Amino acid sequence: MAESRENKYDQHFRLDLEGAVAYTREVLDFFSKDAKLKGEEIGDGNINYVFRVWEEGGEEKRSIILKQGDSLLRSSGRPLDIRRTEIEAKALMGYDKRSIGLSPRVYQFDPVMSLIAMEDLYDHENLRKGLLAAKVYPQLSEDITTFIARNTLLTSDLAMDPKEKKKSQREFVNPDMCDITEDLVFTEPFTDYKGRNVVLPENMEFVERELYKDRDLHLEAGKLKEIFMNRGEALIHGDLHTGSIFVTEESTRVLDAEFAFYGPIAYDLGNFLGNLFFPMAYHRLVNLEEEKNLTREMDFLVWLEQTIVAVVDRFVHKWKRLYESRVTDSLYKQEAYRDWYLDRILGESMAMAGLEIIRRIVGDAKVEDIENIKDLEKRVKVERVLILTGKEFVKEGKSFKDGRDLIEGFEKAIYDTEKMEENADDTN
Repeated sequence: MAESRENKYDQHFRLDLEGAVAYTREVLDFFSKDAKLKGEEIGDGNINYVFRVWEEGGEEKRSIILKQGDSLLRSSGRPLDIRRTEIEAKALMGYDKRSIGLSPRVYQFDPVMSLIAMEDLYDHENLRKGLLAAKVYPQLSEDITTFIARNTLLTSDLAMDPKEKKKSQREFVNPDMCDITEDLVFTEPFTDYKGRNVVLPENMEFVERELYKDRDLHLEAGKLKEIFMNRGEALIHGDLHTGSIFVTEESTRVLDAEFAFYGPIAYDLGNFLGNLFFPMAYHRLVNLEEEKNLTREMDFLVWLEQTIVAVVDRFVHKWKRLYESRVTDSLYKQEAYRDWYLDRILGESMAMAGLEIIRRIVGDAKVEDIENIKDLEKRVKVERVLILTGKEFVKEGKSFKDGRDLIEGFEKAIYDTEKMEENADDTN
């Protein structure tokens, strides 16, 4: 990349589409000087601005992604630490070293403009959208467990020099983004103390009973929040949902790491697992009844269940194998200690999965898996099933042993929801 830059980029300002194309031409040494460039804004998130710039009519298909952070949150305009983009850039570059080929390549980071220039994954698709369309990704469980295992264990005190780990931990202090998670995931779904929850009127009474008034649930959520806020055991992605992953049948890439910080390993694994239950609920409770191609729907659901089981099983296998080769401390190398550590991660991750499910149903950061349900009656039922699923995971997850326990918890929630409906019909 070019070292020189125009004076107009010596102070931060937010780029629009025209500005993104101009920046690419004037600052980045990616295209030839006479290339005819075009661009489009592709970001649809709540936080940052994302542009794709490409060469029009070139013999070789060349394109680049520009992701810029602003000092104001895109969705609400609230002030936000612009340093989050530097954290994301460093996280992505670290992924490329620890888990090669599982994240987009970073070409350049501009700290003044708070901008990352990175590889364009034009031949990949968003995992959330793919799962919503009942697409199968044979490589997904293999790749995502490699990503989580390597990027957490190798940045923990188990495998990293303690002084280097503490130095790295200071570089990834990310208070604004952590504050967002602490509120939206751990607190507001159970108290709505800021009045930002978005609940269907038809489910308000259900939410008040099952979430706002369940003190035992609040206790478990509080325990998990304390873990999130105080256990800086490894560098975690911090927002590892299916919308932050791009895929093909042969490839998986993780991006959107602006929430990265040193936190509990269980949060990344739990976040990913929890997000698999949104397409599970949609295809099981909505699309299976409406889809003419029932064989395709059934095949997808079988694969999705197998994937949930495989994610847990493969994570365990890879964690143990990596543990044996990279952990050297004599106390940590004990098999009993390794198994205790791993069991704790698994139990907490399954409870964290429940938090992610609940917050996506009642919070204001929705998922299209649920938002796309046109039939109100079916959506009401899906939301209730997922709320009960999340509660089961939060309250009982620490006793779960594998992915099959998660699936059984989901099935139990379907049964309990249908029993509630029957009892309501009997009283009417």
